[in-house]
Amino acid sequence: MQKDIFDKIKQSTGGPIGQFREKADGYFAFPKLEGELGPNMRFNGQDVLCWSLNNYLGLANHPEIRKVDAEAAARWGMAYPMGSRMMTGQTALHEELERQLADFECKEAAFEFNFGYQGIISTIDALVGRHDVIVYDAESHACLLDGIRLHIGSKYKFRHNDIVDCEKMVARACAEADKNGGGVLVITEGVFGMTGALGILDQIVALKQKYNFRFLIDDAHGFGVMGPNGRGTSEHFGVMDGVDLYIGAYAKSMATIGGFVASEKEIITYLRYNMRSQMYAKSLPMPIVEGCLKRLEIIRGPEGDARRKQLWEVTRRLQNGFRELGYEIGPAEACVTPVHLACGINQATNIAVDLRENYHIFCSIVTYPVIPPGMLIFRIIPTAAHTIEDVDRTLEAFRDIKQRLANGEYDKEMPDRKC
Repeated sequence: MQKDIFDKIKQSTGGPIGQFREKADGYFAFPKLEGELGPNMRFNGQDVLCWSLNNYLGLANHPEIRKVDAEAAARWGMAYPMGSRMMTGQTALHEELERQLADFECKEAAFEFNFGYQGIISTIDALVGRHDVIVYDAESHACLLDGIRLHIGSKYKFRHNDIVDCEKMVARACAEADKNGGGVLVITEGVFGMTGALGILDQIVALKQKYNFRFLIDDAHGFGVMGPNGRGTSEHFGVMDGVDLYIGAYAKSMATIGGFVASEKEIITYLRYNMRSQMYAKSLPMPIVEGCLKRLEIIRGPEGDARRKQLWEVTRRLQNGFRELGYEIGPAEACVTPVHLACGINQATNIAVDLRENYHIFCSIVTYPVIPPGMLIFRIIPTAAHTIEDVDRTLEAFRDIKQRLANGEYDKEMPDRKC
């Protein structure tokens, strides 16, 4: 008997995250941060120290960038150019940004995305056919997983950052591809955005000496941040030449929307003509493109170096401080700092409320399915806009919380929170 799909939805619990919507909506899910983007914002009517923005280099409110963004919006409007890049959305500035991105990443060519998430999905979809095989890290970001799910051929998952298991899957994939006349694409992340762990790029590149495959990385959290020049995690490991397809995002270090893929010129040309999310969607508006050129100029220059230095000083002080307090932050090597709590979701929820309402510190609780089952973290994102004083204030709050958690002060039932 036919059913109404709306009835199915209305009768569901809301999904893995949505099942908590009655208590979470507006406070833990879809919270409204107000004010100028940066460390000091307002939430629920109070001033808070914010650790939840991926504004790594603090460019969101950079005065020169704000000026370029505003002047470009006044000059072009937000509509220009209209249409997809292939039809009517191509401009000289789009091409110039791509040339500069390719040069920065030491690749022959680059192609920008109007939105990073869908660009990654479409890149994977365009690259592999039914006889090709994908090998990927088990903790890959949702955008990578969604692209992999579109693949109608074989795919093998290796245990997170486990090079032994990775090689086993690569060997299996190469044997299958050799039999079927296909190729192999290995996928991982430069920086895992929930744990701060770095992908094992150098170890995977080393496997190329034994196996024939191409290597794609999503470096959304590494672009502009990792490496001596900010070229990303591949530069950090010294394996830029070994990464065949480099994907960066504008949404983190550049503090805007979009992304890009960089590779060999022939590969980029093929992608331009075969990426469905770019062929059938509007081109990035000109003010964003012009703004990205300014952002890239800063990232590549002396100011970018200074901002990275400040970012890493804040990050190391924060991470070392948490470890000294006895908190587990896992293998965090990048800026993302996950504070693991040995408590239940009810206790963690009470802690989050206490942080926001009494300590005036805003950070996010992350649970499954965003991270693997059994994990519960407070995700803290340091930026170049934060100060050492911000770090010390936060560490002092978590020192108190550790003691209060041990005393059972967070064991009470969690009331509903509504903004």
